[in-house]
Amino acid sequence: MKLSGLWAVLIFIIAFNVQASARPLDTSQDNVKNFIQQMVQQHNFKTETLQTIFKQTQHHESIIEAISRPAESKPWYEYRPIFLTTDRLQGGVKFWNKNAEALTRARQTYGVPEEIITAIIGVETRYGKHKGRFPVIDSLATLAFAYPPRSKFFTSELEHYLLMTREEKLDPLKQLGSYAGAMGMPQFISSSFRRYAVDFNGDGHRNLWTNTDDAIGSVANYFKTHHWQEGQPITSKVRVHGKRYQKLLENGLKPKYSKQQLMDNGVILPDGLPDNIKGSLLAFETKNGPEYWVGWDNFYVISRYNHSALYSMAVFQLSEKLQQKHQPVR
Repeated sequence: MKLSGLWAVLIFIIAFNVQASARPLDTSQDNVKNFIQQMVQQHNFKTETLQTIFKQTQHHESIIEAISRPAESKPWYEYRPIFLTTDRLQGGVKFWNKNAEALTRARQTYGVPEEIITAIIGVETRYGKHKGRFPVIDSLATLAFAYPPRSKFFTSELEHYLLMTREEKLDPLKQLGSYAGAMGMPQFISSSFRRYAVDFNGDGHRNLWTNTDDAIGSVANYFKTHHWQEGQPITSKVRVHGKRYQKLLENGLKPKYSKQQLMDNGVILPDGLPDNIKGSLLAFETKNGPEYWVGWDNFYVISRYNHSALYSMAVFQLSEKLQQKHQPVR
């Protein structure tokens, strides 16, 4: 299939911008040399092998720019339209129908609903269409060695990446991902790949780039391992009154308040919730003022994928729309 002239130009511009911001990694830096020495001593890598890899690694200034302006800094009313689109909803229904067997098997194996797994892959990569254009080694090396605010985290992820590619027999220079080094359809970082990726189709490989079954099973395994509770609510829209509820907004995403504590502080809950459930009160900024929700344990589990209430709410609301629109293929 030939690309239209417009798409060809856009792809050229993207590719040009990626390359224009790139320069060879400075392997003479002490932090690079120290990292190589650590990998040799702790994991039995060969110095020459790592030096060869890093001499072919690029530093990208555009990666530094991208990580400095994440979408999660937007207010909810600007963030939501990025992910709750007709195109993403239609794509999700098609993805669900095409992969119904694997999604059903994942639910039966791990207890995670089909719509949640589909929504995660939809939010992350539009169902595998946009898995990232940066070499993962470039992303992780750039952030590990040239982004001090999160150098410790990305140095650890670079370590995991080199171990992962050795374990999976992958070329570390050829794997592509996001500007932050996330990989495949579900955008797993290196440590998550090593801990949670599964060979869900039984072919002997864990392939999150092109094997949809593995991607589906790996997302479900990630959620199960983070204590997804099958059949339990995710989040509830609520009303508030008085002023006492305001102090509950200061305590983050982790559920810590019982139903009674929420109600005692002015939160009006819907009927039918389990008695022993705990939640956290969250406010989402709309153009007409704040909207209040209580996130339960499963909402918190979604946030382990991306530590953002906005992200978790986008996944939840997309999953609800997918469940409403999906019609099983017979």
